[in-house]
Amino acid sequence: MVRGIGASSGIAMGRAFVIPTWEWDFPDKLIDVADLAYEFERLYDGIRSSKDEIEQIKQEFVSVLGEEQTQIFDAHLAILEDPVFMNEVQGIMQRQYKAAEVAVKETIEKFVNMFDLLDDGYMKERALDIKDVGNRLLKHLLGALEETLPPKDQPYVLVAKELIPSQMVHLDVLQTLGLVTMMGGKTSHVAIMARAMGVPYVLGLEGKLEEPIQTGDFLIIDGDEGLVYVNPPEREVERYQRMHEQWKQHQDQLLKLAGLPSRTLDGLQMQLAANISSIKELEQAMGKGASGVGLFRTEFLYMDRSTFPEEEEQFDVYREAAERLGGKTLVIRTLDIGGDKHLDYLELPEEENPSLGYRAIRVLLDRVDLFKTQLRAILRASHYGCIRIMYPMISTLEELKRANEILSEVKEELAAAGIPFSPRIPVGIMIELPAAVMISDLLAREVDFFSIGTNDLVQYVLAVDRMNEQVAHLYDPFHPAVLRMLKMTADSAKASGIHVSVCGELAGDVRSLPLWMSLGIHELSMSVSSILRMKNSLIQSRHSDAANLWQELAVCPSSAAVLQVLGQYWETDLAQTSNTDPEPGPSPSESSSPSGCM
Repeated sequence: MVRGIGASSGIAMGRAFVIPTWEWDFPDKLIDVADLAYEFERLYDGIRSSKDEIEQIKQEFVSVLGEEQTQIFDAHLAILEDPVFMNEVQGIMQRQYKAAEVAVKETIEKFVNMFDLLDDGYMKERALDIKDVGNRLLKHLLGALEETLPPKDQPYVLVAKELIPSQMVHLDVLQTLGLVTMMGGKTSHVAIMARAMGVPYVLGLEGKLEEPIQTGDFLIIDGDEGLVYVNPPEREVERYQRMHEQWKQHQDQLLKLAGLPSRTLDGLQMQLAANISSIKELEQAMGKGASGVGLFRTEFLYMDRSTFPEEEEQFDVYREAAERLGGKTLVIRTLDIGGDKHLDYLELPEEENPSLGYRAIRVLLDRVDLFKTQLRAILRASHYGCIRIMYPMISTLEELKRANEILSEVKEELAAAGIPFSPRIPVGIMIELPAAVMISDLLAREVDFFSIGTNDLVQYVLAVDRMNEQVAHLYDPFHPAVLRMLKMTADSAKASGIHVSVCGELAGDVRSLPLWMSLGIHELSMSVSSILRMKNSLIQSRHSDAANLWQELAVCPSSAAVLQVLGQYWETDLAQTSNTDPEPGPSPSESSSPSGCM
């Protein structure tokens, strides 16, 4: 057994098909100065052919990934049009009299090496895009055939040193059981595509295998735990076969809950909303019975492309999401860029600690043009459904007031132009910084709702970067300090009569459900995969048993003590559920909801 990194969940078992590592090998030949014009023409022909091929691939793959995810290929087109990339290729040809393919090869190597040297996981993964585009161009320049691809008549687990998006395009989803790569990252385009396709994927096995995997080896891959078994003993195969069958049965049972009300045995209604990044994820969320969308991460509309999305493009996406929800709430978070999320075409300053730097609302308040474009698109879409606006990473009252001033300006501009929108659209903020928690009573007077962003709040409260392997074990969402921050925020919202919800990983953690009930939080927004699991626990629980639980949690000195109290709640509830089957009573009073979109 080898432990890698789980990049796409699920279990896959089958024979390996290994894509051999292929490196271009041709002489570093020089050309005559008289042939330079011919070489440039070859280069331009290769670029045109590559762009045509990418456009064709994009159209073929849109039915698998959806419109948003195929913007991956827009990024590839942008590389071929990038003047920096092309100037480097042409410069080598003009100054060193090298053939087009040699100049392209050297340029690829230069940029890939440059990106690999950066201490930034996202930028390292973008090196794969350059390699992918460069290899495609080289194939057209050399007339080389495509790499050997797996057979189409039998299922397989695909194994490679690294995969690039163009290879994913040619995979048969029905035959591809899973993916294993030696390199790669969880935020790479291949990982994004694997998750969209629902294919289990484990990466990061470089240097961990005693012997390389061979075509024909029997593999078990566990995308949840990041495990790969090579030619495992029969007992391991049987164990995973049982696990896979149990998982399928469990998923089938959970799907039956999609249409049931999300309420406890004693009648407390809880809203279980979804965190999404695309229309495709929205469709999945609706299929799981989501009460709405509690977090639409709009930054993915801006990624993997060469320019900012225009107002009309954003409007179309937001309107479609609102219409598909059919009156259910859609909370749209304004652009949250910076930190670990980059835009290739937005030049942000290099920072020692980008998580504490120039990001999210700080960027938008400087780039009012970008902010207004997005706000216009959101406001216009609000005419077609129940939309709320949410600002990320607010740390001061001044930031919030300035954001609302800009929003008011946009409203005035739309009204003057006679463009319809919802004038009373609810506005809220993410509470994800300790500073916001400490002044939450002041912030609550300026907004209609809070959404507690637990992922960032935990890491900022504990000063722990959860992506840093050396300190990730200190990332503890049940730390007493975190719980006190949650309590303070919920109390401030309640005192001001505004709605409060929770998003992030902790919202979808079943263990935390009694905590939310004890704090009077009745809306949770989570990953689509967590919704039915949370509903399954909710409908077997009692609000009355959790109502006074905070008194015990407040005095817990450690996360272990917190988890013990929460565990005791579940033991008590499960015992009661097995002995009684009460009729659901009337719903206890719920926290206030923002006006204008219920």
